[in-house]
Amino acid sequence: MTLRKYFKVYSKFLHTSLASELEYKTNILIDLITAILSLIGSIFLLSIFFQNAGSIRGWDFEQALIIQGIYTILNGITNTWFNPNLTEIVKHVREGTLDFVLLKPIDSQFFISLKKIAPSGFLEIILGFCLLLYCIKINQINLNLSFLTLCFITIICSICILYSLWFFISTTTIWFVKTWNATEVLRSFLYIGRFPLNSFSFSLRIFFSVFIPIAFITTIPSEAFLGLSQLWKILLEVFVAMVFLFTSRKFWVFALKFYSSASS
Repeated sequence: MTLRKYFKVYSKFLHTSLASELEYKTNILIDLITAILSLIGSIFLLSIFFQNAGSIRGWDFEQALIIQGIYTILNGITNTWFNPNLTEIVKHVREGTLDFVLLKPIDSQFFISLKKIAPSGFLEIILGFCLLLYCIKINQINLNLSFLTLCFITIICSICILYSLWFFISTTTIWFVKTWNATEVLRSFLYIGRFPLNSFSFSLRIFFSVFIPIAFITTIPSEAFLGLSQLWKILLEVFVAMVFLFTSRKFWVFALKFYSSASS
């Protein structure tokens, strides 16, 4: 299929998901209230973190709010796309319906990653961007094309890394159906992304840079917003994102070789 046809197929996915979710319009209001309260709670927790110190390892509270904004956007993206779709892999494998996915005239990874959306996640994304705009104002950040380009690149890379981590774990269900609980462990680790990485000990910084790449998901984009990130860090994040995407694709193709269809 051509790229144009994939866009057309995804527009159908989007229309179907929105039509299904908007049947219960009251849920939109409830989701908005929940998202606002969750963000307020996160900001309150962050304020406690800075209560006894004006700054922590060079980060003050106003700068740390940028990390919270990026985290909120990424969490919204997770709740909008990753969670509704990748949790279905377990169901497909358990019930044998992955056969029907593989038989469709469309790339299986594309279909299984983007078929559904949860519109409630859009509310978190909007709140995250609003928080970022507020942070840009209070930190007196000058907006220009190069600044916006670097910020856009780092956030896109963060989304790619986050997607790849989720997809890696989801794909292992082809061998171990109950490994989906590992995604909850991943989300627990990602909560750390709400805080500046420099505030942790050296050993934890290494762990959250190499094994669970929190540094590439939230800290480097935040530094880019503040103009503190060095070019080599941004290039490294681009490289890491490309490696994660490439290996997630290869891992999916490799895992399918071990999938026993319902008809076999």
